[in-house]
Amino acid sequence: MTLRSQLAVQMYTVREFLRTAPELAESLRKISAIGYPAVQLSAVAAMGGETPEVSAAQARRMLDDNGLRCIATHRSWDDLAHRTEQEIAFHHALGCDFVAIGGLPAAYGDQGADGYRRWVSDAMPVIARLKEAGVRLGYHNHAHEFARYGTERHWLYDTLIEEGGPDLMLELDVYWAAHAGLNPVRVIERAPGRLPVVHLKDKEMVGGDAVMAPVGEGNLDWPALLPALRAAGTEWYCVEQDTCRRDPFDCLKSSYDYLSQQ
Repeated sequence: MTLRSQLAVQMYTVREFLRTAPELAESLRKISAIGYPAVQLSAVAAMGGETPEVSAAQARRMLDDNGLRCIATHRSWDDLAHRTEQEIAFHHALGCDFVAIGGLPAAYGDQGADGYRRWVSDAMPVIARLKEAGVRLGYHNHAHEFARYGTERHWLYDTLIEEGGPDLMLELDVYWAAHAGLNPVRVIERAPGRLPVVHLKDKEMVGGDAVMAPVGEGNLDWPALLPALRAAGTEWYCVEQDTCRRDPFDCLKSSYDYLSQQ
């Protein structure tokens, strides 16, 4: 059995093509035509602002029209914490049961260990309310969460793993973990059951510089990574390429072609 039915696109990859309702509809059509069954709705300008051009209900219709489902979003911590009921309604309208924040909110300071602990503590009642409504909350990492602190080999990310408890999901971005110098497999092995959605992109060398690449075109150890994610219970393998050196839809197709054979 391949991963084909578990592949998704993080729409941040094609954010330059999501400014209007027609652009969003066309981008969803292209993603469906590649073969992806799902997307993560993030950085969709047409759905942003006080009076969005595309509501959650309208987005759901666009998804349905293209045979796609929304398996995740990125939303602001301020909205999740202070407008929780509206966020629940938003996700129910999309038919989506997973939301993540894109990093430690600025209000929690300079990203030291105390800030992570305070956020985890404040997140607990929000996580509980979302869970009651059938929505899971996750944290998306970059590289800085793997900075070490204290005198022992301890990462900031350890606070999320160890103090977040089983209901705090981890939207692990394997590229950024590798970029920080870790073997992502070691991170995956520490969080079974807490990695429902992961972000995948590859890392290749171009002219002496490391750059992002479609999955399968770089040097990440996918023969080790993908079995580790399967063992951890990952539900969705979400392709997110922040920067593309060619047409992003072509990059998404390349990632799909590789992953759909795994």
